[in-house]
Amino acid sequence: MDIIHCTDSDARRWDDFVASCSEGSFYHRYAWRAVNEKCFGHESYYLAAVDGGEIRGLFPLVLLRSRIFGKILCSMPFVNLGGPCTSDPVVSEALMGEATRLLSWTGAKFLEVRARSRLKTSRPPSEHKVSMTIELAEDPDKLWKAFTSKHRNNVRRAYGHGFSTVNGGPELVDACYEVLTESWRSLGTPLYAKAYFSEVARIFNDSIAIFLVLQDGRPVGTAFNGHHLDRVEGMWAGTAAAFRGSDLNYVLYWDMIQHYCRSGFKRFHLGRSSADSGAEAFKKKWLASSTQLYWHQIAAPNGRIPQLNVNNPKFQLAIRTWKRLPLALTKTIGPVISKGIP
Repeated sequence: MDIIHCTDSDARRWDDFVASCSEGSFYHRYAWRAVNEKCFGHESYYLAAVDGGEIRGLFPLVLLRSRIFGKILCSMPFVNLGGPCTSDPVVSEALMGEATRLLSWTGAKFLEVRARSRLKTSRPPSEHKVSMTIELAEDPDKLWKAFTSKHRNNVRRAYGHGFSTVNGGPELVDACYEVLTESWRSLGTPLYAKAYFSEVARIFNDSIAIFLVLQDGRPVGTAFNGHHLDRVEGMWAGTAAAFRGSDLNYVLYWDMIQHYCRSGFKRFHLGRSSADSGAEAFKKKWLASSTQLYWHQIAAPNGRIPQLNVNNPKFQLAIRTWKRLPLALTKTIGPVISKGIP
């Protein structure tokens, strides 16, 4: 078995394997390479395990050059999942071996792998994130009847506040981005440039959907989703600052669930959540089940692993400061900072 570095000429063969592999996801698709290189200037290393001319496994990696943390090799940065795309542990181990060798070759300080399964590494993985997934039904009424009566009443009450939703594609990026900038600023998190979301929408086009929650015609909530086979991937969502704590997410989620049930999708992955968080509890109300995610971090021989989590006191100070900045300023400097934070 050989490990090769794929190029654009391998894109079709790469995506065919992703579509056939149980570990494949929206984030393993080859087009993310162009998105990350064009929008952030990050180099990518797309590894394939090949045996007898047949692909046995894939592993997309992105090299971030961060002013704060130095060089980081990550699979996949900015999104929910990554890691080796294979159902064979032997192939996974071979791909991880090549990724570890890339640490020295690229000069990266550490490797971070956001995987669905536990990999063979010297350092125990972090288990602070879970994946939340709804098993959809052809008839959304089947799910509605399975909700608790309290949850159904919350949904009905939310519609009484005048919220409605629309959905579409790239034409809704501008409105979506305006909501996200407010939402992420209120969370103390720098947001990527609008060009990033525009490029994701352009490249994936028919495989994305943007939902907007409206009140009196004004966008006040949003979700940006990806589609992979019969699965929906919730990538980014946000609420306008004035509507945080409102019921609009009940309208957003129920309208999305109904839409995807009727469109023939089988599963709705609501994205990652911190374990035992309020976000996890809210998603469970929609009958979403939790699956453990494993974030592996491997340091280079002379590298170290920084505390890339919100519990780091330095991050807490930065978050509090960011929340107080003018929105216009966060739009300007946010993209500069965020592209170096995986």
